[in-house]
Amino acid sequence: MPERYTPEITRVDVGGRTMKLSSLSKVMYPSTETTKGEVLSYYVSVAPILLPHIAARPVTRVRWPHGVADQSFFEKNLPSGAPSWLPRVQVDDVTYPMVDDVSHLVYLVNLNSLEVHVPQWTVTGDGERENPNRLVIDLDPGSPAGLKECARVALLLRERLDALGLELYPVTSGSKGMQLYASLGGDLTSDQVRDLAQQLAQEMTKKHPDLVLWKMTKSLRPGKIFLDWSQNVAAKTTISPYSLRGKELPCVAAPRTWGEVEAGADGKRFEQVMFDDMADRIEKYGDLLADLL
Repeated sequence: MPERYTPEITRVDVGGRTMKLSSLSKVMYPSTETTKGEVLSYYVSVAPILLPHIAARPVTRVRWPHGVADQSFFEKNLPSGAPSWLPRVQVDDVTYPMVDDVSHLVYLVNLNSLEVHVPQWTVTGDGERENPNRLVIDLDPGSPAGLKECARVALLLRERLDALGLELYPVTSGSKGMQLYASLGGDLTSDQVRDLAQQLAQEMTKKHPDLVLWKMTKSLRPGKIFLDWSQNVAAKTTISPYSLRGKELPCVAAPRTWGEVEAGADGKRFEQVMFDDMADRIEKYGDLLADLL
């Protein structure tokens, strides 16, 4: 009889909890030979600054069971077999996991969850959805536009929102484009924030029709930056800052300085950030989004 395959199991202490981690040598990113063990190590290292940005927010994951060269799937519901110590909350008809500490994060990442997505709103201890406490504007470039054009649009939006008394925080998405975040007081509903973002996108399209687009129409996209205002809809989620991305390269949704964005808009080097560059960035800058909290 053929031998049964026994998955490689490693027992580790994570935040005072003994956990079984599987297949740490599995290659998750073939182009860089990045393993699951390296992915888990990354998430443990950034947990102190990632966790506050997903605190009290239902967590949606994107899982790649066999690495980024294979298929992936979104998962909102609590994973089957989730331990009793993993916090959870029911919102509408979905029971989501919550991530309060590093062991919760490691449990989900061990299930090959490379991406962590959250809404712009939080929940109370009773599971009641609160008004959003942040605005997000997603800048999605249509080829041949890229990060340079995103940077130009980000600077235009910074100037416009500064006039409204909102400070923007830039994040390169780890994929193609960028996100811009602003802190909100919680007095507006998700629908009101969505409407505000849509009006802003329409205004920017009118002022800069050669560069900006507010409609998702694919035929209009080439060379322009689509301002995805719909990320503020209550049912939508956005990649969390500091999350890895399930793309060919192990890049990260990385907070950036406005100096970097200005340099990018001027045509200087401005690229997505690889996961193994984040430790140096965090040592240099700390959490560039700390004030967003």
